[in-house]
Amino acid sequence: MRLYLDDDIAGPVLARWLRNAGHEVQLPADVGLSGADDAVHLTRAIVDNRVTLTRNYRDFTNLHNLIMHAGGHHPGVLIVRRDNDPKRNMSPHDIVRAIRNLEAAGLLVADHCYELNPWQ
Repeated sequence: MRLYLDDDIAGPVLARWLRNAGHEVQLPADVGLSGADDAVHLTRAIVDNRVTLTRNYRDFTNLHNLIMHAGGHHPGVLIVRRDNDPKRNMSPHDIVRAIRNLEAAGLLVADHCYELNPWQ
């Protein structure tokens, strides 16, 4: 899967796990967008035909809804929710497994917004 990690989730450890699992990963720093607004990150993912991976549930859900209500399209948004108990937060390994499980289910990702936590 071609992924774009927004600032909220981008990091070298997760990027390495995803790349080792065969995903093509782009980070904001790779394209000079570190610190950019969420709409800028999603725009970049759309232009580069990459699924956005984020921890920013509210903003990216709202951006997804805006695009859908306006009749637009996007490659997909995958959200990792943080738990109230930090020990239950998804690790990079959990995220890779959840993406693999989502892909194995054969669900269409384009134009959809999925929370990865239930796919662990």
